[in-house]
Amino acid sequence: MSSCGPAPDITQSHTMKDKHYLTPLLEPRSVGIIGASERENALGSVLIRNMLEAGYKGKLFAINPKHESVHGVACYKSVEDVPQRLDLVALAVRAEKAPAIIDACGRAGVKAPILLSAGFSEAGPRGELLERQVVDAAHRHRIRLLGPNCLGIMRPQLGLNATFAHASALKGSIGLISQSGGLCAAILDWAKPNNVGFSAVVSLGSSSDIDFGEVLEYMISDPRTESIFLYVEGVRDARRFMSALRAAARVKPVLLIKAGRHPDASRAILSHTGAPMGDDAVFDAALRRAGVIRLYNMGQLFAAANALFSHFRPRGNRLAIITNGGGPGVMAADRAADIGIPLAEFADSTLEKLNAGLPASWSRGNPVDILGDAGPERYRHAIKAVLEGPNVDGVLVLLTPQAVSDPTGVASVVIELEKTADKPVVTCWMGEDLVGEARHRFTAAGIPHFRTPEPAVELFSHISAYYQNQKLLMQTPSSLSHLSPPSIESARLVIEMALSERRNKLNEMESKALLAAFRIPIAQTVVARSAAEAMVLSAEIGLPIVMKIDSPSIAHKSEVGGVRLNIRSLAAVRSTYQEIIDEVKRVRPDAEINGIAIEPMIQKRNGRELVVSVKRDPVFGPAIAFGEGGNLVEDNRDIAVALPPLNSFLVKDMIRSTRISARLGEFRNMPAIDMGALELVLLRVSEMVCELPWITSMEINPLIVDEHGVVAVDARIMVDNVSPTADRYDHMAIHPYPSHLISTWTVPDGTVVTIRPIKPEDAELEVEFVRGLSAETKYYRFMNTMRELPPAMVARLTQIDYDREMAFLATLEVDGREKEIGVCRYAVNPDGESCEFAVVVADDWQHRGLARKLMGVLIETARSRGISYMNGVFLANNERMLKFVHKLGFVISNDPEDSSVKLGVLPLQD
Repeated sequence: MSSCGPAPDITQSHTMKDKHYLTPLLEPRSVGIIGASERENALGSVLIRNMLEAGYKGKLFAINPKHESVHGVACYKSVEDVPQRLDLVALAVRAEKAPAIIDACGRAGVKAPILLSAGFSEAGPRGELLERQVVDAAHRHRIRLLGPNCLGIMRPQLGLNATFAHASALKGSIGLISQSGGLCAAILDWAKPNNVGFSAVVSLGSSSDIDFGEVLEYMISDPRTESIFLYVEGVRDARRFMSALRAAARVKPVLLIKAGRHPDASRAILSHTGAPMGDDAVFDAALRRAGVIRLYNMGQLFAAANALFSHFRPRGNRLAIITNGGGPGVMAADRAADIGIPLAEFADSTLEKLNAGLPASWSRGNPVDILGDAGPERYRHAIKAVLEGPNVDGVLVLLTPQAVSDPTGVASVVIELEKTADKPVVTCWMGEDLVGEARHRFTAAGIPHFRTPEPAVELFSHISAYYQNQKLLMQTPSSLSHLSPPSIESARLVIEMALSERRNKLNEMESKALLAAFRIPIAQTVVARSAAEAMVLSAEIGLPIVMKIDSPSIAHKSEVGGVRLNIRSLAAVRSTYQEIIDEVKRVRPDAEINGIAIEPMIQKRNGRELVVSVKRDPVFGPAIAFGEGGNLVEDNRDIAVALPPLNSFLVKDMIRSTRISARLGEFRNMPAIDMGALELVLLRVSEMVCELPWITSMEINPLIVDEHGVVAVDARIMVDNVSPTADRYDHMAIHPYPSHLISTWTVPDGTVVTIRPIKPEDAELEVEFVRGLSAETKYYRFMNTMRELPPAMVARLTQIDYDREMAFLATLEVDGREKEIGVCRYAVNPDGESCEFAVVVADDWQHRGLARKLMGVLIETARSRGISYMNGVFLANNERMLKFVHKLGFVISNDPEDSSVKLGVLPLQD
């Protein structure tokens, strides 16, 4: 069996369902303004005037029972009186009228209403009730609602300005999505005089129905949108948000401002949008995982907008600084060091060129100080030499208007050189009166320019970070070593027993039992309930030992005198038992005491104390933290945070991002630690939080690691009941690898085939598989006969979002290694109800039932996830494939737009 057509891709659907369900909202052919008015400054008046001034290309209708026409537009008494079905309506009505009007919109066949009014959930209980009624009415009629409490939307290329903003938008390539209408208005007011244009502006408001994820998904496939900006206050659907962010960042720059980084601001946002707020460090980790660049203020946003609009494209982060004043150069270098931007180390060839054309007293390094008397030609020589240098990724040119400088002349040189440069150039002309003309010229040429060095360096950092993150997204980590499977069932039994006893905190023995179930090395712990029992257990474990209070009431044992280390005799064990009990009762007389925990004294001469912890974020679910351990861990800010699931590459990146990592190699006469053992612990912790949704927090501290391995000395785990759902990973923001879908199939000749979901580590398998396909099979699968898969396609095929798509490999074990013999996949279409599939089988495995087996697994998986239809696109001359899918139950039809292909649809639900 060969295959169907191109790989399903949520960015390029080829089926009859290829129109996104938000198309009526963002590309409406007809628009109605409910509450249209001619009254000065009335919301309905501003709306219809904005639509007329923008030159809307579709049909525009005014709706208001009080008027015959509004600003020359025919006016109808209600939305149900309009003589055609409307794609989009904008409601300029009071909150209490909205539920009935949305209901009328549904009866009239309106596809997408925008509710601009305030007075809903942000206004208290009465408003919350109105908002529920509005959303219920929309859902009842299967229509999607934007808002309430939003500014509206703009699509400049369509002449669509369904907002009450006083500034329109220029046509451009930036898609702006914001929860704040006020921020949208401010950006639009700034953008026009700065010649920054937009493909779309969407103000979400309260996001009671349509949220970030859905609009992001639309912009991914929108050909007018080349980069995406988001202003975020809170996220309601973390899974969809992350899924859309990651998909968008693979194909377009995504930059984001997140408000509410501190608790007081978070409370203000809760009253504004009603969206839940999480920990800012976790949000930051989510953005890094998604490949998104985070900005922190409007100045950075405007600078980045200018740079993106000018197609500013760095290829790395090594910065060269050229200046005619030492002070500004040092300021720029300091800021680069602050934010982790390395200064380029010039090659010998670059230094030779600089020496040949600069005064003998130039700085002879980076920053390149070409001295205060530098004119245009000296700048030309320095910039040209640095741009041609092999170790330079971008150049910051600084100028201070000194007595003999020529700011405008130097600007002309920069503009001339930048036209042919293959690296970005950022400028900073300091001062005001003498440099005004130069700045105007930079603006006209599309070159980013600043008044001070620091924001110039920050811009280079932000935009170059996007391309660094693109590399991260395209990584294909090498295969993980074979790991013994965890004992998930035994871990669940420990948790269930605690919860049945109405306990949320596991004791130390239970906590370590969970770690042991996931193959994390532990220091064995036993609990003694008398001094005599403590001596017996200590003798069995072997001296020296550690004694710790065992109490569900006490989180930090050392703070209440509940820990004794390095106890070397049984006599000391007996006396220490009572000492700990007495001290804890004195400090915490209310504490419940179960006994004294006894464990071996871990003595690692070269050991480093680390901490690995987990906490449940209210938005993104479990987050894993790693850093230096010990008693002062809560005051330690050297902590890396990441969202699970983790793989080997992400774990290495997490460890590298902490300062403690510098002490994990050879350090002060100590050998390097066993890094593999440490990485394995982080992978196992990731596995734990994926498979055990009951865990709300966990801390392994200290986790001691040396050159021989790792051991968890102390552990605390908190659990809670969870409501069962159809999705076993419902608690995760990023869907982990679905190992429960792994199965085997025995071919009639006895060959055992493994069928399993694809994973990023399968990149090499995919490349070898495609390399071995015949030209005919490649043509039917990829529409060409390419020999090798391009790296970007390899990443796209192997690094999938298991929540929105699925791919199964069929593999054999050949000479001790895995070999791919077939693959099938589906991706959910933008309608959210259907998916598109593809299947391909190695030539020597065709006609052996493998394609049917793969399709059976794929169809059942799609059905179990609630997908209603499976779609396929087939070459009309691929007769074997058409017969195959017909036998599977697909209904085949001709493509009305392309006679060379046929379409197939398979209903999945009864």
